[in-house]
Amino acid sequence: MFEFVRKHNRVMQFLLVLLIFPSFVLFGLEGYNRYNEQGEAVAKVDGREIKQSEWDEAHKKEVDRVRSQNPGLDAKMLDTPAFKYAMLERIVRDRVIAAAADKAHLTTTDQRLARELQKNEMIASMRGPDGKLDMARYRALLGAQGMTPEMYEAGVRADLSARQLFAGVSGTSFATPQQAALSINPFFEKREVQVARFAPAEFASKVTITDADLDTFYKANPSMFQTPEQANIEYVVLDLETVKKGITLAEQDVKSYFEQNQKTVAGQEERRASHILVPLAKGASEADRAKAKEKADQLLAAVKKAPDSFADVAKKESKHEETAAKGGDLDFFVKDAMLPAVANLAFSLKKGEIGGPVESELGLHIVKLTDIKAAPKPKTFEESRTELEATLKTQQAQRKFAESADAFSNTVYEQADSLKPVADKLKLEIRTASGVRRTPAAGATGPLASEKFLNALFAPDSVDKKRNTEAVEAGPSALVSGRVAQYMPARTLPFAEVKEQVREKLVAARSSELAKKEGMAKLAAWKAAPATATLSPAVTLSRQDAANQPQPLVEAALRADPGALPGFVGVDLGAQGYAVVKVNKLVARENPTDEVAKQERQQYSQWWATAEGIAYYNLLKERLKVTIKAPKPEMDPLLTK
Repeated sequence: MFEFVRKHNRVMQFLLVLLIFPSFVLFGLEGYNRYNEQGEAVAKVDGREIKQSEWDEAHKKEVDRVRSQNPGLDAKMLDTPAFKYAMLERIVRDRVIAAAADKAHLTTTDQRLARELQKNEMIASMRGPDGKLDMARYRALLGAQGMTPEMYEAGVRADLSARQLFAGVSGTSFATPQQAALSINPFFEKREVQVARFAPAEFASKVTITDADLDTFYKANPSMFQTPEQANIEYVVLDLETVKKGITLAEQDVKSYFEQNQKTVAGQEERRASHILVPLAKGASEADRAKAKEKADQLLAAVKKAPDSFADVAKKESKHEETAAKGGDLDFFVKDAMLPAVANLAFSLKKGEIGGPVESELGLHIVKLTDIKAAPKPKTFEESRTELEATLKTQQAQRKFAESADAFSNTVYEQADSLKPVADKLKLEIRTASGVRRTPAAGATGPLASEKFLNALFAPDSVDKKRNTEAVEAGPSALVSGRVAQYMPARTLPFAEVKEQVREKLVAARSSELAKKEGMAKLAAWKAAPATATLSPAVTLSRQDAANQPQPLVEAALRADPGALPGFVGVDLGAQGYAVVKVNKLVARENPTDEVAKQERQQYSQWWATAEGIAYYNLLKERLKVTIKAPKPEMDPLLTK
């Protein structure tokens, strides 16, 4: 529907990070309060300071979390000042909402917390037949995300309190059809236009340049003709691949691993099933249980009578949000990865059979087995050797890396005049690179593509004193330290070397001036005598379809006063010259279907709810006297495209 939003998806995601109130599940407030309160204060909320150490630790945890969930993500996206500042704003937001919820006496009871945790399917799958939670698996799951159960549950409590806090604002937002149409329809309006473009290239032959002109332009614009600062560097990398090279596996260890993990190596049978969920709360009354059982029995009878209707019935009747829209499809799963009651039933059915109802923590399930993927034939030891050795080496490398990381960090810091001590100690290669700049070069990989590492290299201590950088995390399980062997500051190139570049830039600048001058003259003439205008054939453009026209031209045409059409507007296109646009008429949007209009109205209401939530949050910031001392970085370039 909203093509503009779809096309600018990355921009919208960035804005949402900064503006929408996300779940607190990632970082419990207890986690923030446990951080070592050292360093300079970077913000203050309700009289309580947020320290630099808290900010750094929160940013590191968020980077680790995002990388673990998105291994292919470019690490440079997470090391930007804008991303880190967004993390500080999130900490501030958490503190603001927690303080406001506390002042409003909004608390989450243990019972409410338990109900919320029961909705989490991953947690629900960890309950045994007796209904008790497997605490070892629960702690392991959270530990992999850097959290304890207490931290996670504190985050859920905070999230529930935040929902309560904002429910009175965002929950009461609404929009009438007339309000939505008044705002949305203009966004989809079109304009019929005719265009005359004045390109700089058409005026280049009219430009006359003297040597004196070149000299004057060169002296007036030295920054255009500079070589950036560069450095020749040495660096060492400690990563998993490097550690693996030093690992030799014993034959008996590989055989023992094979014997202990034959089931995993061989693979397991997978089954695909669909289900219909009739919800039943834990501790429900006998009357509610009987009502749910009656409903489930009715649905079971209906789908057994007409098995092909299972997907349609699931879409209409199932109360499981994630699968109902897909006809109840659970996709393929191994037995241990599904709710025990559902898994036991699915693995007892034949393909195409329907069974149930069975009870889980979520309620009553009716299950249809739709497919079976047999377990692959077990491999012999020799067939599995390569895979086993790779797995074992990775496991050992991960343990050894953790042991070596401290030694790496300490050595590059304690013996900061050379990288040789750490290279000798950990058997690392000292690598070199020439002409390294402060920003990653096109096609750069590894540490040389890390802005964080490059910033450390060009820090005053590294440039002036030629000391090792600190150990910098250049990627998942990868540390790097470098030192500047030779530094070349930025300098303006001699005129003789760049004379032709000076000529090209000056010709381009003067051609653009001539194009603009000619365009403005034509604009004035055609406004006075519209019939004399020489324009392209009429095209229709909009925010969704620019008709191959530059964006500034599209915006100028859409901003033209609808009450004064047809009319002319001039558009300065900078290096692309100038354009005169005749806006002939407004092309109204075609009436959307009832379904589309409903979706748009819902979207519009959500926008209003978001705007009101932001306004309320800003009011809370004023009341709690929020100050952020850290300077805000420049806007991400993505937002200016």
